[in-house]
Amino acid sequence: MRAIGKRSISFGLVSVPVKIYTATQDHDIALHQVHDEDHGRIRYERRCEVCGKVVEFEHIERAYDAGQRTIVLEDEDLAELPAASRDDIEVIEFVPSDQVDPITFERSYVLEPEKSGVKPYVLLRRTLERTDRTAIVRFALRQKTHLGALRVREGALVLQQIMWADELRDIDLPALDDPPRVSAKEQELADALVHSLEADFRPEEFRDEYRDQLQELIDAKLERGDSVDTAATFGEAEPADSGGGAPEGVIDLMEALKRSVEKSRGAQGAKTKNRAAGKPKSAGTGKSAGKSKAASKPKRTG
Repeated sequence: MRAIGKRSISFGLVSVPVKIYTATQDHDIALHQVHDEDHGRIRYERRCEVCGKVVEFEHIERAYDAGQRTIVLEDEDLAELPAASRDDIEVIEFVPSDQVDPITFERSYVLEPEKSGVKPYVLLRRTLERTDRTAIVRFALRQKTHLGALRVREGALVLQQIMWADELRDIDLPALDDPPRVSAKEQELADALVHSLEADFRPEEFRDEYRDQLQELIDAKLERGDSVDTAATFGEAEPADSGGGAPEGVIDLMEALKRSVEKSRGAQGAKTKNRAAGKPKSAGTGKSAGKSKAASKPKRTG
């Protein structure tokens, strides 16, 4: 696991240097877009709407559309913003853990202490566990400032990015303004259903069925040769037959072997025929024998 950055947790006069790791990994199967006629890859170009040229990434800047005017922001402008350049994880307050709504959670990061910060790291971890508190922090990552929740998971400090308050929508559902009446019997049956399905949550017992079925589909198509040459999708080789047969190299090999066998059989047949034609008859005497000898002599030319 490779660290994506280094920061220092600061609370009061205590500083804890840490490495930051992403806490999750994506196992989704990546699917590319291809042309349905020749299976060529679809490319999206960064094309300028003014000059029409394809623009390389190093010549691209960012801009804000303010209606009739557009403000261009260069990398130097963004780098000068103080909040985006901070290198600490500032603890603002410690709040009861049940007050942090999970709906606000975004990305999660695992924090590992540097050698010089192991003791204050352990102290902060134990304090959060003993008090059942979550540290609300402010930090910068990828040129943006974020609000975060610092809590303990499996013996490690985990930093969870949380949304700003103005990013959460108010829940207003008109369909629930006049809720229907629920009878006591209906409520009793619903409670019984919940009771019958009670269990401890074990996430390892659940799998992404769609991903598994998609992988099985891909493996099956690959095994039966229903695929195309990857280089051909980039235009680097002749596209394979889209009929779904065996790969091109296999077809060539089978064809070569088939022709070799036919050629070998033809040569063997010709050799047998020549031997039969050149062998003298055991019962032949007199003129017949003489004719055979004459026939066996090479014909002089010229």
